[in-house]
Amino acid sequence: MRVLPPLLVCLLPLAACQPAPRVAARPAVAAAPSETIPACPANATVMDGWDERAPPRRIFGNTFYIGTCGITSILIAGNQGVIVIDGATEKAAVPIEANIRALGFKLGDVRYLLNTHEHSDHAGGLAQLQRDTGAPLLARAVAATTLRSGKGNPDDPQFEDMHPYPPVADVRVIADGHVVQLGDLHLTAHATPGHAPGGTSWTWRSCEGTHCVDIVYADSFSTPTDAHHRRSDDPAAIAAFRRSLDLVASLPCDILLTPHPLRSNLPARLGGQAPLINPNACKAYAEEGRAGLDARIAEEQRGKSP
Repeated sequence: MRVLPPLLVCLLPLAACQPAPRVAARPAVAAAPSETIPACPANATVMDGWDERAPPRRIFGNTFYIGTCGITSILIAGNQGVIVIDGATEKAAVPIEANIRALGFKLGDVRYLLNTHEHSDHAGGLAQLQRDTGAPLLARAVAATTLRSGKGNPDDPQFEDMHPYPPVADVRVIADGHVVQLGDLHLTAHATPGHAPGGTSWTWRSCEGTHCVDIVYADSFSTPTDAHHRRSDDPAAIAAFRRSLDLVASLPCDILLTPHPLRSNLPARLGGQAPLINPNACKAYAEEGRAGLDARIAEEQRGKSP
């Protein structure tokens, strides 16, 4: 598959890197959770609430949480439309669309769909979101093949445990380092393979008045595998995983977001029970991932995994 470099992607008419201006309506009320949407259970675990609608919340400036109680979906609003990252599960597409509308946007305001990785719990809803918004999905080549088929990649450590999901019709390939530009929005793709082969983290800046912050939506760094995959059997994949951890640790990072909101304590941070802004959050997240990877390799070498 031929990967189009960032400049060429923007020059091709079908790539639509600079769509015709279409100004998204600014949300009327978005700073607080909706009174009509039940709050997510306070005692939920990371495995709970993947399909259940969470109240939409402003995270900071033009960045909003529109996902479910257990899976993150992010909306970034600009002067020519909005960008949505992740579609969560197949069933989650409906609550995500409801949250987009609840914030005062139209589905037609969505100009691009992005993704952190190609598993069903983060990509399952993308096909419906694309049908209902008309927005193309931008993804790195290794993820694009899976997203187009809805079936797992044999190189994925969780291949045999992967659930199929609706294939996404319009997936356009971007390269590592590609900047997705939409009016005043600029989001950068960072290849962070490890949890999944197509793992991609995203960075951008959001402002409230003159106060601007660096936001990092870092991909998952957990290390589950199916019954037959051993991470220690693939030194190249381990090296790539470690480079991903080093990269995320090095990024300018005021606000950390993760595909599973509880992994970065996001509910408590949005609720004021923990600091929302933490310049050390990405380093800590990467170190947690590094410890998990080291532990997994040690278990495999002792013959305990998978």
